[in-house]
Amino acid sequence: MRTREPEYHLGGFEELVLLAIIRLQKDAYGVKIRQLLEEEVRRTVSLGSVYTTLDRLEHKGYVSSFLGEATAERGGKAKRFFEVEGGGAEALSQVMNARNRLITGIESDLLPSFT
Repeated sequence: MRTREPEYHLGGFEELVLLAIIRLQKDAYGVKIRQLLEEEVRRTVSLGSVYTTLDRLEHKGYVSSFLGEATAERGGKAKRFFEVEGGGAEALSQVMNARNRLITGIESDLLPSFT
């Protein structure tokens, strides 16, 4: 009998935000996350939806945040930076593994071209 892994729930936009945080590493804050998503996903992304998703991911324990130094360019306000935590990495891993298992069962000529 196969043992079930703990379930981690992750929506599509949550997945994209987690991937953006991982890619941006030490530079992962709201505006940069939004810019990266708009460039790579090629659609308009509102800053509000990014922050709502970041708050939800933090509530789930998938990311943590901390305030950086206050900067003159932001009128003395500090940036809020994000890091992916273990639960977020596990959730992302489960989603990517499930996607790969599903793709494996599809004949290559039925898959859309990704070029």
